[in-house]
Amino acid sequence: MKNQLVVLLVLLIALPVRAVPASGAVVVAALLTHADAARGLATPELVRRMAHRARARRRLLSASSHDERPAVRVGLGAGGGGIVTNEYLVRLAVGTPPRPVALTLDTGSDLVWTQCAPCRDCFHQGLPLLDPAASSTYAALPCGAPRCRALPFTSCGGRSWGSNRSCAYVYHYGDKSVTAGEIATDRFTFGGDNGGGNGDGDSLPTRRLTFGCGHFNKGVFQSNETGIAGFGRGRWSLPSQLNVTSFSYCFTSMFESKSSLVTLGGEPAELYSHAHLSGEVRTTPLLKNPSQPSLYFLSLKGISVGKTRLPVPEAKFRSTIIDSGASITTLPEQVYEAVKAEFAAQVGLPPSGVEGSVLDLCFALPVTALWRRPAVPSLTLHLEGADWELPRGNYVFEDLGARVMCVVLDAAPGEQTVIGNFQQQNTHVVYDLENDRLSFAPARCDSLVASL
Repeated sequence: MKNQLVVLLVLLIALPVRAVPASGAVVVAALLTHADAARGLATPELVRRMAHRARARRRLLSASSHDERPAVRVGLGAGGGGIVTNEYLVRLAVGTPPRPVALTLDTGSDLVWTQCAPCRDCFHQGLPLLDPAASSTYAALPCGAPRCRALPFTSCGGRSWGSNRSCAYVYHYGDKSVTAGEIATDRFTFGGDNGGGNGDGDSLPTRRLTFGCGHFNKGVFQSNETGIAGFGRGRWSLPSQLNVTSFSYCFTSMFESKSSLVTLGGEPAELYSHAHLSGEVRTTPLLKNPSQPSLYFLSLKGISVGKTRLPVPEAKFRSTIIDSGASITTLPEQVYEAVKAEFAAQVGLPPSGVEGSVLDLCFALPVTALWRRPAVPSLTLHLEGADWELPRGNYVFEDLGARVMCVVLDAAPGEQTVIGNFQQQNTHVVYDLENDRLSFAPARCDSLVASL
């Protein structure tokens, strides 16, 4: 595998996308599809899968912060423990003529990649493999190119991939998954139905971008994806390659089939206020951590359940990230136990559980819950300069048929708190990369989609 391996994570993404004018700035806006959409799964099964994915994702985050192998760069994006961390997919078209790809949106990694033909050893995918030979605009990055030398862990590939002395690299994940191939550039088309074929893409936004064309991809991946799109802080992420100073997303409820939205570019202050619910836009600093340079860290000061602020030292929250690729929020075990005890004290219902689920902060519902929902204390994250009070639907799951109610949080070993996308539903979250600020406001995310 030596000189013929290329790690891919620089493929660039977009789904049915449109360019949206915003006070003189151009915003690339893409629709997102949840990984479990259109599967016909019942709500309890969606919650079970979500909780397992959160634990798998947390193992990757832990591995990336503790892996010290000098020759291997650890990234995020693939799953572990038999459950993938595939959350939201973005679709775009690559090449001339354009061919569709489906990439997992990941704020925890930088590069973007997709599987390519010939695929020496790959996971099954529903879409046809991207064939570089079929694109008149595909160009492998030469081994001696400055961009190749600037990438970590690159080497020179051989003729077996169809190019001579191409820029090759290998990318390992924390769960031992790996993707490899060659770095290339090609035309990326943002917009349309991305169905490929003979469609005319000349009227749609296009950019020539650097990406990874994966010929060897092993690990825990899912058939509805073809690769991963990095939205992290590094120079090879989608926001960096598009040279935008901000991006945002707005996730609709995972229990509905409505599309979600991601935007790149525009002014961070323009939060599409016409789709926001009551409540002001709140802002907190985005922090950096050299040990995990791709991730977006926040300064979490504490957590309140109802009116009770938990007696947890602030130091327990010193490693907190916001992550689009994590399904639910996970807390260090000591913090989680404090949250669990306070909910149990305030809810006042007998403990229960959901069969096959890792969630254990659950309560048995009385028969009266069929016509009157029981009261649940509020849940507030106290960030630096901003309190994030979560709507009930962003942390409570109720299965009236089984007469059980759960608080959708989980514990994890270590010291890291991960704010997952279930807690971010129907919230417009804006990453101001230029000023290192995160803004958020309650929103009707389906209205944002409809406004495009």
